[in-house]
Amino acid sequence: MHPTTTTGAALAAACLLAACGGSSSGPAAEAPTPQPPNILFVVMDDVGIDQMSSFGYGGQDAPPMPNIEAVASAGVKFRNTWSMPECSPGRAAFFTGRYPLRTNMYQALGPNDLANSQLSPHDVTVPKLLKAAGYENAMFGKFHLAGPEHNEAGNATPLQLGWDHFYGWIGGLPGSVDTTAGGAYGAGAWSCGFYPHHFAGSCHYADGACEDMPQPALAEDATGLQCLAKGGVFVDRHRCGTPLPASARLDFGRENAYYVSPLVVIDGGRTEVVPLTDPRARGYRTTIETDAAIRWIKARPAGTPWMATVSYSAAHTPWQHAPKHLSPLSSPRLSGNVLDCTSPVAGRAIQNQMTEAMDTEFGRLLVETGLAARADDGSLRYDPQAANTVIVVVGDNGSLGYAVKPPFSLSLAKGTSYQTGVWVPLIVAGPQVAAPGRAVEHMVNTVDLFQLFGELAGIADVHAQVPRTVDSAGLLPYLTTPAQASLRTVNFTQSGVNIQAGGGRNGPCVMNRTSSQAGSCTQIPTSKGVCEDNGGVWWGPGYTDASVIGNGGAGYAQCWEVNRAITAAGATPGPLAVLPERTLAIRDERYKLVRNTTVNHDSATGGSREDVSTEFYAIDQAPGTPLLEDPATNDLLRGPLTPAQQNAYTALTAKLDELLASEPDCPGDGNKDGVVDAQDLSNWRRIAQGWGLSSVYDFLFDGRTDAADEQVIQQHMGMACPKRHGVY
Repeated sequence: MHPTTTTGAALAAACLLAACGGSSSGPAAEAPTPQPPNILFVVMDDVGIDQMSSFGYGGQDAPPMPNIEAVASAGVKFRNTWSMPECSPGRAAFFTGRYPLRTNMYQALGPNDLANSQLSPHDVTVPKLLKAAGYENAMFGKFHLAGPEHNEAGNATPLQLGWDHFYGWIGGLPGSVDTTAGGAYGAGAWSCGFYPHHFAGSCHYADGACEDMPQPALAEDATGLQCLAKGGVFVDRHRCGTPLPASARLDFGRENAYYVSPLVVIDGGRTEVVPLTDPRARGYRTTIETDAAIRWIKARPAGTPWMATVSYSAAHTPWQHAPKHLSPLSSPRLSGNVLDCTSPVAGRAIQNQMTEAMDTEFGRLLVETGLAARADDGSLRYDPQAANTVIVVVGDNGSLGYAVKPPFSLSLAKGTSYQTGVWVPLIVAGPQVAAPGRAVEHMVNTVDLFQLFGELAGIADVHAQVPRTVDSAGLLPYLTTPAQASLRTVNFTQSGVNIQAGGGRNGPCVMNRTSSQAGSCTQIPTSKGVCEDNGGVWWGPGYTDASVIGNGGAGYAQCWEVNRAITAAGATPGPLAVLPERTLAIRDERYKLVRNTTVNHDSATGGSREDVSTEFYAIDQAPGTPLLEDPATNDLLRGPLTPAQQNAYTALTAKLDELLASEPDCPGDGNKDGVVDAQDLSNWRRIAQGWGLSSVYDFLFDGRTDAADEQVIQQHMGMACPKRHGVY
C-alpha cells in the first residue's frame, strides 16, 4: 500500500474531531478550517524497548517511568518499532524520513566526520516540512545532526535545517566527567564529578559569589552534588570568606558531563554560544532541557500551531548521578555506587536513576504547560482529549550493552542490527487516537515519523514535498483505525562508517580486555573521551593507557591493526573480537536477515581483509521472554532451511538488494534535487569562494570545496537522477 493512500483516513478523522458538516436545519454553514494539532516530540537517548516495563520487558530491573507510562496507557504503544543502531542516523531518520544509505549518516557524528555525512542544508527536514503548514518549530537538548565541525554553518546548523528556536547542545554528547570536581580536588579524585560525602562546606559560583552549605541528612544528595546542581563548585569543610585550601584551584571552564555543558541558544535568527561560566550552561542537563521547553511552549501565541522537540540527553553515557528528588524510586538502589561512576554495575544503577529523572522532568513538562495535571496521590492525570496536542515519545536506538535488561543481550545491543540494538519504544497519544490504551504489533520504522508529522499538519502527500526518495510509510491510520492492517511488508535498519577525509575512521576502542579475557574492539566511539566514557581503552592516536602496545605514540587507525600488534607481540590473551564495521538487517513479519561486514587482520598477508557474514532468524517478540537473535545458537543458516524458510530468505535477500540499489550515485548533484545543473554550479561557487572547506559539494571527500569539485559538476552537467520509490 502506498503511504499517500492513507490521506482519506486522515481527513475523515480530522472531520470527525472537528464535527464537520452542516447543522440539522437551514443551509449548511461552511465550517472553519480546524487548526492542526500542536506536536510535542520527546526523544529518549539510548532507551531501548528492554527498558520499558509497560511494553512487557525489563521487569523489576527496568527504570521507573510512571509519567511516560501514563501517557502510553492513554495512547497507542507501537511494540514493533525499529530505529537505526546509533543515535545520529536514528535521529536523521526521524527528521528526514530517509535511511542512512540516502543521508550518508551511518554512525554517531564525531569531530572528524565531513559535511557529506551530516544532514544537508538542502534536506527537507520535519521543521521545513511543517513550516510550510504554518508551524513554529523548536528543539531543546541534544542535536547531533550536523556540525559544528566541518560545517559552514557551525553552531547555527539547527537554524539552517529549519528550526526557529534551539536551546541545547550541537555536538550532542555530554562531555566527560570532571574528576577534579571543578578544580577543587586533584585529577582523578572523584569519578562521578562531585564530592560525594555529606560534610558541610562552601559552594562557589563563577561570578565570585559564595554560599555556605550545612551538613545534609544522609537521605539527601551529597553536598557536592547539591552545589554542582546549582551551578557551583564545592569545597568541603570550608567556609566562605576564609582562604581556600592550597590544593583548591577553582576552574569554572571545565565541562562536567551532565552538569556543565557548552550551551548554544538560537532565537530570532541569532546564534549565541553560551560560555561554561554562564549560569545557563550550569545545572542538571535534563532540567535545563525541560525548563527551556516549558518557557517556549508557554510563550506560543494562540492560533499558531507549534512543534517542540524535547531531545533528552539522558540516559546516554557518561553516566552521572541525577538529583535524588528527580529519582525517588531509583536513588535508594544506588547504595555504595555514589562513589563510583566507572564500573558496569554502578553504571546500570545510575542509568536507571537518570532515566527515572528524565521521566520525572517529562511529567513536569506536561503539568507546567497544561497538558496534564497531578492527581491527589501525585500520579500524572493525562487526558488526551483536553488539548489539541499530539505527544510522541520514542527511543533513538537500542540500549547500550552495560545497561541492557534481561533477557536481552548485552553483547548484541546498541551499535548492532540485532533486536537489542534497534528495537525501540514508540508511543503516540492525542485526540486523534481512537480506542486508546492499545498496542500495535505491525512493523513500524522510525522513518515513518516523518510522514506522521506531515500528516498531522494536514499535508496531503508528504512524499510529494520531497525531491528525494523518502522511505516512510504511514502511521496516522494506526491511530484512527484500530483494525488497520500493516502498511509495511518489510522493515530495515543500517549502520556503518561516516565519511572522513582521506577515508579515515574513528580510532579503535578496546572493551573488556583482561588478563584472562581477550575482549573486543570497536570503532563506534568518536573520540578518546567517548571511548573512555563507555568503559573502553583507547588505542588510537593519543593513547595513554599502559595496556596499549606502544608504537611510538602514533596509535592505531583500525581494530585490525590492533590485532596485528597483539599477534606480533605474542600478547596474552590473544587477538580481540572485532565488531562489524557495517551492519544491516531486513525483516518481514516472520523472518529477519542480518548482514555484517567486518575488517579483520589477515595473518597470511599481514594486512586486512573484509569478511561478510549473513545470518537468518525467526522473529520472536513474546512479551517478557522473547527469543532474541544469537549467531551461536539460533541462526537458521546453521542447518538446512525448510521450503518456507528458503522462500522467505530468497525474498528478503532480493528486497535487500533492491533497497541497497535504490540510491545510485549522482556525482555533481550536491543539492540532491535530481539533476546536475546551473544551480549546482552556483551553489559550488558560493561555497568555494566563501568557505572552501567541507561541504555537500566536496565530491572528492577531501575536506575541501575547490576547483576539483567544479570539474565533477561540469563533467556531469545535465545528468538526471530520477526520484525513486522507497521500499516498504
